[in-house]
Amino acid sequence: MASTSDIKKGLCIRYNHDIYKIIEFLHVKPGKGPAFVRTKLKSVTSGKVIDNTFSAGHKIEDVRVETRSYQYLYPEGETFHFMNTDDYNQITLQKDSLDSPDLLKEGEIVTIIFNAEDNMPLSVEMPASVILEITHTEPGVKGNTATNATKPATVETGARINVPLFINEGDKIKIDTEKGAYMERIKE
Repeated sequence: MASTSDIKKGLCIRYNHDIYKIIEFLHVKPGKGPAFVRTKLKSVTSGKVIDNTFSAGHKIEDVRVETRSYQYLYPEGETFHFMNTDDYNQITLQKDSLDSPDLLKEGEIVTIIFNAEDNMPLSVEMPASVILEITHTEPGVKGNTATNATKPATVETGARINVPLFINEGDKIKIDTEKGAYMERIKE
């Protein structure tokens, strides 16, 4: 058993007969009344996100997890195939168990979290950022902007990202996987 002081991003807990992963949390200490923790929980079975508030000191049942490195191999319909980088065993996961499957490039190394009790995969943690090549974007017209304007672009995995006007086809860009947003252009 853990308490609200142990809450951190990525912690897996058992709540309402399901396993949830904490994706956001905020400790709130109002001037009047007791402190509480506001959380955003994502179900690892259904992918549904709920908001919940725990009062300070509330006991929560954490789930013992193990993390393992896997290499993403290929997609097949709604399933994605991964290979363990240590023993080369392969597993398949449903598309909805991934946070941002459209940013996953073949050969990418991800961390898969497993429930230590029954060895079931709970969630897939992407790297903080990925580097992808722009396959299609409209050319930016110089002089028609007053502020930081963006245009839509398609990257090699098929995902659509808004990028600054100076980005062209063939450029490699760094993308924040959590927000799905452009970070910077990569020079080679």
